[in-house]
Amino acid sequence: MRTLKIVLQYDGTAYAGWQRQANGLSIQALVEDALSPIEGSRVVVHGAGRTDAGVHALGQVATVTLAVAIEPPALARALNALLPPDVRVLAVEDAAPGFHARFSATGKAYEYRIINAPLVSPFHHNYVWHVIQPIDLKLVREASARLVGTHDFAAFQGARARVVSTKRTVSRIEWEDGGGYDLPLVMRIEGDGFLRYMVRNIVGTLVDVGVGRRPPSHVAEILASRDRTQAGPTAPAQGLYLVRVNY
Repeated sequence: MRTLKIVLQYDGTAYAGWQRQANGLSIQALVEDALSPIEGSRVVVHGAGRTDAGVHALGQVATVTLAVAIEPPALARALNALLPPDVRVLAVEDAAPGFHARFSATGKAYEYRIINAPLVSPFHHNYVWHVIQPIDLKLVREASARLVGTHDFAAFQGARARVVSTKRTVSRIEWEDGGGYDLPLVMRIEGDGFLRYMVRNIVGTLVDVGVGRRPPSHVAEILASRDRTQAGPTAPAQGLYLVRVNY
């Protein structure tokens, strides 16, 4: 038996997220179902991040243990022949024994894309959050700086989420200006790990700051409160991209 590392990209629009679901097609199910006939038996694939319904991935990582004798490049070609065109395997490689896509990760990087204009191109609406009100990037960057570092992000996790610790370290948050109906405003965020909905809740809060609904200083108060109701709305899933997993 050997452990293989698989790097994937996918358009999450049509899917119920990464994790296999009782109702709705998932990326995990697609990959497992494509691998099973190659292996000759049922397989279980572990992903680095459980992206939610509608969320996209530019660099999702998965691991699987196989017995079949097939070279990694040949396995990548076979998977891409079986998977739908909105899910692509970028690379397959042998991994060290004990490597796990999720538990071996040291951090992740995400992007969130916003069209800040009166209208959004029909070719982009499944891949961005359309915000009509002008966003003041100076205010957004000031608020973002207050989130960088090690903090208790309980106020930014999903309302019903349960984890051992809500403390996380955000190493950077950067904003790249867009400027049109087809040029997105992009937030890039990187850290050692993220709670469920944390990135989307951060984006929703920062957009609130940018459109003048709350001052940048309120971010520190939200962190201190540890209360999800104090933060902004959850930004829509379609603007979020898992860009990279660090090991």
